[in-house]
Amino acid sequence: MAILTWVLIGLAALIILMLIYYFNKFVVLGTRVDNSLSQIDVQLKKRADLVPNLVEVVKGYVKHEKDAINKVTEARKALLAAKDISSKVKAGDKLQGALKTIFALAENYPNLKANENFLQLQTELAAIEDKVAYSRQYYNDNIQSYNISTETFPGMMFARLFGKSRKEFIKITAKEAAVPKVEF
Repeated sequence: MAILTWVLIGLAALIILMLIYYFNKFVVLGTRVDNSLSQIDVQLKKRADLVPNLVEVVKGYVKHEKDAINKVTEARKALLAAKDISSKVKAGDKLQGALKTIFALAENYPNLKANENFLQLQTELAAIEDKVAYSRQYYNDNIQSYNISTETFPGMMFARLFGKSRKEFIKITAKEAAVPKVEF
């Protein structure tokens, strides 16, 4: 009888330790997902903050290219107004496409292309684009870790117990992934 009591106590202790371990694991993974999502937001905001400076530099050189400038301005407004990650990603991609048009304009304006402010802003925006891409990858990597933990045994049992479920990856549609066509 004493052996059975110790076995039951050991089993209960093991279950309690597993509960604590998986609860903490889901908290850590969830926090990583939230952090990586906020990093995407930070990079998109940095990109949006650089746009007015870029627009001002470009305006001085390409006064008759108002349509391209307006597209960038509207895309920036949409990004700043976006509330959820899906709309932020979509608006960010639209802004990126509009910025590509601005950079393509520089090819037709040698003075703009050589302007130090324009070159600096172009370099900063390119760096931010890399950071946005990395942040999306980091977010999806964290989602993958979280989802694996909620869908593999024994994590799936504890995920259900704690009310945790699968989270969605950031997905880029084929239309968003296509290279934008720039025409003059």
